[in-house]
Amino acid sequence: MHIGIVGLGLIGGSIAKAIGAYTTHRVFAYDLDAGVLEEALSRGVVDRRLTRDNIGRCDVLILAVYPGACISFVREHASMIDRDAIVVDCCGVKGIVCDALEPLAREKGFTFIGCHPMAGLHMSGFAYATADLFQKASFVMCPGDDVPYGKVKRISELFRSIGFTNIQMSTPQEHDVIIAYTSQLCHIVSNCFVKNEAASIHSGFSAGSYRDLTRVAKLNEQMWTELFLDNRENLLSQLDEYISNLVKYQKALAAEDRDTLKALLREGRERKEAIDGDSYRN
Repeated sequence: MHIGIVGLGLIGGSIAKAIGAYTTHRVFAYDLDAGVLEEALSRGVVDRRLTRDNIGRCDVLILAVYPGACISFVREHASMIDRDAIVVDCCGVKGIVCDALEPLAREKGFTFIGCHPMAGLHMSGFAYATADLFQKASFVMCPGDDVPYGKVKRISELFRSIGFTNIQMSTPQEHDVIIAYTSQLCHIVSNCFVKNEAASIHSGFSAGSYRDLTRVAKLNEQMWTELFLDNRENLLSQLDEYISNLVKYQKALAAEDRDTLKALLREGRERKEAIDGDSYRN
């Protein structure tokens, strides 16, 4: 297949490298940074530049850019995309992207499937892209009701071929509700946590707990600002619930209420054990 990739950052660059490492597909790519694109071409990660003249040759077009840029690119190039092509995005929110591109795809005759590769690093950019980034990772797909099964299968097989082992089917609405908790809230908590004055003197007094909790504090603020605002209502709901629970611990501690504090901690431990099941003990 001819696969077009728009955006050669961490995700797009890793997809390009993985396709080269694990498949025989040809990669056409585009990136706003001419230096990045030239590097990818010179290193053989990309076979050709993706242009207005050859975008119509792509069997699959993968959009690995921010939601707003993703929507703008497809709108600008919709008439050039082949009617048999499948367009997928890699954005961290699905509602805003699917709402914009599913109707456009139906109008123009190509297929659009909202997707989200559940893999990444706290570093960004092509320099950190790796062919092995997606090994044993999950890949979320949100196909519309009118998307043929054969095209869903083709995309799932493509992404399995580059390392993904769990293909999760969802809807844009369900995806955005869950991702607000499993990803977006985590980034806010981590980013906020390092603003404590003690963070500047943690060295020698911290181990795995601090490292794990603060890993994603080093984020791409431009991308995450867009993602947070695009999923504003769902994220606000998660923040409200988190703050409400956090206040319970604060009040128990302030009141020196040993029984309530112990009960809150036990409740959290039991909740974790119930969610993880046998994996918690192994």
